[in-house]
Amino acid sequence: MDNPDAQDTPQKSSSILTSKLGNDPQSSSGGEGLDRRVKKKTWTQGRILMAVGIAAFVAVTIYVLSTAFGGQRLNIDRDKVTVATVGWGTFQENIAVSGYVLPLTTVYLDAVEGGRVEELYVLEGTTVDQGQPLLRLSNDNLELSLINADAQRIEQINRLEDIRFRMKQRALDLRQQLANMDYQIQRLESTYERNRQMYDKQLISREEYEEVKFELDYYRRNKELTVDGYRQDSLQMVTQLVQMEASVRRMEVNYAVLERILNGLTLRAPVSGHLTALAVEIGELKRSGDRFGQIDVLTGYKVRASVDEFYIARVNRGQMATTQPIAGAEYQMTITRVYPEVREGRFEIDLEFTGETPEDIRRGQTIRCLLEMSDSAEALLLPRGNFYQSSGGNWVYAIDASGNMAVKRTIRIGRQNTQHYEILEGLESGDQVITSSYDAFGDADRLVW
Repeated sequence: MDNPDAQDTPQKSSSILTSKLGNDPQSSSGGEGLDRRVKKKTWTQGRILMAVGIAAFVAVTIYVLSTAFGGQRLNIDRDKVTVATVGWGTFQENIAVSGYVLPLTTVYLDAVEGGRVEELYVLEGTTVDQGQPLLRLSNDNLELSLINADAQRIEQINRLEDIRFRMKQRALDLRQQLANMDYQIQRLESTYERNRQMYDKQLISREEYEEVKFELDYYRRNKELTVDGYRQDSLQMVTQLVQMEASVRRMEVNYAVLERILNGLTLRAPVSGHLTALAVEIGELKRSGDRFGQIDVLTGYKVRASVDEFYIARVNRGQMATTQPIAGAEYQMTITRVYPEVREGRFEIDLEFTGETPEDIRRGQTIRCLLEMSDSAEALLLPRGNFYQSSGGNWVYAIDASGNMAVKRTIRIGRQNTQHYEILEGLESGDQVITSSYDAFGDADRLVW
């Protein structure tokens, strides 16, 4: 006979296995099973740490290899870059400045008195001689003032002449009076001496004797008073005369000034030269102080240049400059004046030619020159180039010994002029350097062609 327990055993075993594997419907739906299947994670913590380590190793390896074999490389066309050779040479620091030509002497034509423009005798742009009439103004008020001043001057002169005449007349009258008094005194003195002798001999009376004596005393006293009165009156008249003479002199000076101003209404050239400007029109009213134009004295020229304020402490009178070729020739100049005023970051200087002056230069013509900022000296030089704007002068691409590539090299630049940089460190004589712009090379450490 079959054993019932033996038949149930496979079914129980299957049920238990199903429950453990998580296929029991009750376990999957209600969560009441005793066992469930556990899923394994793909990225465990160990695997993540291993991946990070591998990535770091690869990065370090790449960096070491790139460093060992020259860093980032860039293939370029050798013919599209400019190469210059480093070498020893005479270096002089200078800066380029530009200026415009001015005459050494310019005389301005200003109105002393205003007026209406009546006539024009010359036009601007012509050469004039000293004293040559340029234009004529009219001024009715000035002419009337001159007439009044002349009338007052003449009146004062007449008064002065009247005083002088009266003084002469009084002096003549006094001489006549004194002559008459002297005659009477001499006559009475003679009569008095005879009467005194006769009186002593009692030939005449006392009354007759004293009458002559009293008359003699009268004339003597009258003479003294007349002379003293004339002296006082003369002193007063002399004082008045001196004051009137001073007044007449002042009037004559004022009259001369007015006359000169009136004559100045006809404007004449104060010097000989080139009339570069005459900004007036017939009928135009000009006020006192207005500028008519200017005359350039053609005895020489100077250049007024503008310099960056960075160099204001290093620019002084006497410094030399060399012009860029003018009609194929260079000319030497020297600074004669430094203007201390700074406008918009620049100040001005005047330069004059030290030797020969260029021919046919004109006012306003632009002159470019190199201003010397130091003495000449031997230095290691690198020609200027656009690389400076890219690297700031801190590094360059120097061609290696093979001649097939250029390697980035750190340098130190000192002074500079319009043609060269002074190399202090990083390069040697004979080194070849790319001096054209580096903007297209990015961060490349080596340039290969």
